[in-house]
Amino acid sequence: MRNQVEYEWRLLILIFVLLAAVLGLIGRIIYLGTIKHHFLLDQSNIRSVREITIPVHRGIITDRNGKPLAISIPVASIWVNPKLFSAAKPKEETSLALLLELPLKTIKNKISGQKQREFVYLKRAIPLEKANQILALHIPGVFLEKGYKRYYPEADAAAHVVGFTNIDDHGQEGLELAYDSWLQGIPGKTRVVKDRLGNTITNLDVITKPQQGRDLMLSIDRRIQYLAYNELKNIIEKYHAESGSVVVLAVKTGEVLAMANMPSYNPNNRKGIPINNMRNRAVTDLFEPGSTIKAFTIANALGSGKYNINTLVNTNPGVLKVDGHLIYDDKHRNNKVLTVKGVLQKSSNIGVAKITLSLPSDSLLNLLRSVGFGQSTQSGFPGEAAGVLPDHLKWRQFVLATLAFGYSISATPLQLAQAHAVIASGGLLRPVTFLKNDALTPGAQVLPAKLCKQMMSLLEAVLDIGGTGTRAQIPGYRVAGKTGTAYIASPAGGYYTDRYFANFVGIAPASDPQLVIVVVIKNPRGSLYHGGQVAAPAFANIMNGALRILGIPLDDVDSL
Repeated sequence: MRNQVEYEWRLLILIFVLLAAVLGLIGRIIYLGTIKHHFLLDQSNIRSVREITIPVHRGIITDRNGKPLAISIPVASIWVNPKLFSAAKPKEETSLALLLELPLKTIKNKISGQKQREFVYLKRAIPLEKANQILALHIPGVFLEKGYKRYYPEADAAAHVVGFTNIDDHGQEGLELAYDSWLQGIPGKTRVVKDRLGNTITNLDVITKPQQGRDLMLSIDRRIQYLAYNELKNIIEKYHAESGSVVVLAVKTGEVLAMANMPSYNPNNRKGIPINNMRNRAVTDLFEPGSTIKAFTIANALGSGKYNINTLVNTNPGVLKVDGHLIYDDKHRNNKVLTVKGVLQKSSNIGVAKITLSLPSDSLLNLLRSVGFGQSTQSGFPGEAAGVLPDHLKWRQFVLATLAFGYSISATPLQLAQAHAVIASGGLLRPVTFLKNDALTPGAQVLPAKLCKQMMSLLEAVLDIGGTGTRAQIPGYRVAGKTGTAYIASPAGGYYTDRYFANFVGIAPASDPQLVIVVVIKNPRGSLYHGGQVAAPAFANIMNGALRILGIPLDDVDSL
């Protein structure tokens, strides 16, 4: 009987304990399901719900005819969660290294020391096909992030104008940098549920919609761009020159139709490329333009009323002494007595120096400033140089004399093109643009139209027999232009005696100017180094091709 009573008590105690446990569990469930519901839901979401970025593509950059110059192609980046990757098998690690084309040691070094992190890039911007092959290995902790990579169809031919982006698709150089905010899209965000391995189970909702980048149409004509680049490349190789630039400018709109530089680079593969190759020399590099400035020296003379095209200038005895310095014409030639027209045609340093010294000392400086020298072209290109004009308050006579034939002044090839476009357009200074602009651009009247018409006639004479620019002639077209050859300044002071800039700037068709082209060749090596020998033929080839590409009618059929 006693045993039975003890048994019943034990049973009651067990039942009580079990009942208490059940009631405790029910109470805990009620507590967690009501009072702690929001806290637990938040904790669950932290571990399973993620906000992920929706990638956007950068806007397409096209030439004026809609041909692509920069496009975004889909790529993927492979990343790893070090906490999960530790479970990967050696065979899987080896396969991953082979597909990523990375040493296995490099992969392990990337991950080691990052065990507390949940995100480490292994390799970025790889082809989607290869990324999918990696995902197919089902390696724990290895994931794919989709994105875009920039591709440049014209490669090195348009590299300096278009520029490039970095791994994060932000503009770094050229117009990619100048219009970065326009081209960039705004990534979206979406909420997804992921499992413990990081795999997306389901999409919940879109938090913010992505905004794709906006397209950009440039003024560049890819056909003329390739023509200019290819001709420049040939000239640089032929004369073993140090570098060179070409600018093709539309007279009536201020549009840059082509801009090429050498040496160049391939923006699709920049590994090992010297940084100097990436510089757009046509807008960043200053040089003394030499005799190409003489068009403005003569314009200043004619505009003064003191000279006309037939006024005689005595260059005897072939040397001019100013402030103790001697000025000579090319090859120390004595050109004797020349008309003003002949001074420009023969490119006489003595002639332009004498003319300029006979006029008010600030008149030439004011004219040069009025046509754009010493200031930005308003192109908006990153790193554009404004150029340098001398301070007339500190002038000596010799500085003024050398300014007359293109020394004591520094300019970019783009500035030289813009200034000559003023003469070509009847005295209108128009801002330069890299964006397509079909409409006639209004400009500021900075020179009299009548004076510019006179100058066009004089510049045509430079290409006639006896002038310095005969190699710039183009059958079927009237061409105006000016040669230039200038010593290169030495960093130690003074000038090299065996290093030159060979330049040519030309306008066509002379009867109705449409294009201005500047060719600048730095340090051509060999017996030929003058602008009329080196740069003028390159100009003729580029201008001839550009006029035909644009369908501009002949204006000198008799020359065919």
